[in-house]
Amino acid sequence: MEKILDLISSKMASAFEAAGYDASFGRVNVSNRPDLCEYQCNGALAAAKQYKCAPIQIAKAVVAQLDADDYSLVEAVMPGFINLKLSGHFLQQYLEQMRAADAFGLDKIGAGKTVVVDYGGPNVAKPLHIGHLRSAIIGESLKRLYKYFGYHTIGDIHLGDWGLQMGLIIAELRERQPDLPYFDPDFNGEYPAEAPFTISELEEIYPTASAKKKEDAAFAEKAHTATFELQQGRPGYRAIWQHIMNVSVADLKKNYDNLDVHFESWLGESDADPYIPAMIADMKKQGLLVESEGALVMPVAEDSDKKEVPPCILVKSDGASIYATTDLATMVQRMQDFHPDKILYLTDKRQALHFEQVFRAARKSGIVKPETELEHLGFGTMNGTDGKPFKTRDGGVMRLEQLVSDMTNFVRSKVVENKIVAEDEVEETTKKIAMAALKYGDLSNQPTKDYIFDLDRFAAFEGNTGPYILYTIVRIKSILAKYGAWEHLEIQEPANESAKDLMLSITKFGPTLEGALKSSAPNLICAYIYDLAGCVNKFYHQTRILGEEDAQKKAGYVALIGLAKRILEQCIDLLGFSAPDKM
Repeated sequence: MEKILDLISSKMASAFEAAGYDASFGRVNVSNRPDLCEYQCNGALAAAKQYKCAPIQIAKAVVAQLDADDYSLVEAVMPGFINLKLSGHFLQQYLEQMRAADAFGLDKIGAGKTVVVDYGGPNVAKPLHIGHLRSAIIGESLKRLYKYFGYHTIGDIHLGDWGLQMGLIIAELRERQPDLPYFDPDFNGEYPAEAPFTISELEEIYPTASAKKKEDAAFAEKAHTATFELQQGRPGYRAIWQHIMNVSVADLKKNYDNLDVHFESWLGESDADPYIPAMIADMKKQGLLVESEGALVMPVAEDSDKKEVPPCILVKSDGASIYATTDLATMVQRMQDFHPDKILYLTDKRQALHFEQVFRAARKSGIVKPETELEHLGFGTMNGTDGKPFKTRDGGVMRLEQLVSDMTNFVRSKVVENKIVAEDEVEETTKKIAMAALKYGDLSNQPTKDYIFDLDRFAAFEGNTGPYILYTIVRIKSILAKYGAWEHLEIQEPANESAKDLMLSITKFGPTLEGALKSSAPNLICAYIYDLAGCVNKFYHQTRILGEEDAQKKAGYVALIGLAKRILEQCIDLLGFSAPDKM
């Protein structure tokens, strides 16, 4: 379905042509003076130079060619602007098309294309902390957005499940329980099916071992040896690794499920490891690697660089791989398994240089096709009200589970205190409001910017917040429930200015989503639904909807707010939360 701005521009271009001027001058823009008009065309000003006549003369000639039925205002004003306001009939027809169309007329530009979104990156054996929040909810929102545009989407968690952290756990476990069969090189039986630790114990073992490594050189050596033997396939260590994976992944899934964040692929660095030898051999064969202080590196600097881009280290002097190696091997695997048209990575923006090096190495070595798009979206940090990175009261890094719990408890107290819903509905309603507060509070900010986490502001029922958006949807639900069957009611011409403002806001749905997709910016969706919710509430306060005596008018009002509800619900689904029935 054609976007409303393109449709108006097409009509304007035809009018320019009919008046004897080039159609390219007919581009229409949203007016920056809404007090004067809704849309404006400045083409006559540019055309005047080519046709050597006064722009107002051209503007008046073009206006004479426009269909007056499409506009409630169409005028040429000095020095040559064409001001437009759409007619109610034009808007009614356009919204009726939107209402009846699949995805509200959105073009499925991603049909037949595949996108891999890498938005997890947690390390196994370690609890999720607040640093994982932004990648999870921004990534989930973008994945949903790509899917809505018709792309085949694959969310990949990309687990940190390989390397020294595994060796540290094995070495520490061996010191604590040396008699376990995993450490007996002569053991030939079946290893226990149950892990020798719980998730809580595992989360204590790793930091203990990590601290010990810094102070005890002998222990550090044991950890490095255990890592090497694990990667070489020692059966007992592989069995421990599998226990770590089983226990950790179950806990990760629980925490991500609580955030309504889901991955289609649960692969990790260990899955990419088998691809490394052949990848390195191919790079050597192409003559892309050079030796530097015993390490193998790939120069990736380009003549056009305005700042230094160091070589990409692929094999350290001790023969070990690093993150760049694993990330490139993961690309090899993804290209073979998924054949993506695009791979999108979400991490802290401080990793920007790393991904610049990796992307250049991938293209230089031919790992990805020239047409495959690679994007790194580096996000800012979540800060406390003091402007510094968010911490617990004792100064530590807060667990994500604790952050979600704090938000949920805060919202629950408000729900109970204000008696928003019946007692048996408190928990479900609380969970939905808390998730909206948390996700909207994050997503309403530009991803690349830092932001202040403010519990009171995010959970407020007024202002630019998730709960305000939910409240608007619930208000519409209440009206629709009282009216009865409304789904097939048709949109009518706007009966007042607030109705027209609401209709104009609804028409911005498609362009907003296109902009959000193009810019990887869910905050544009947040800004849009805040504006749309404001238009809904203004319409509600200025219009007797259910009290309207004219049945046809009432049906039109209900159809309009029904369409607004569907748009709002679609948008919050793309943001990763949903609305309760009461609030």
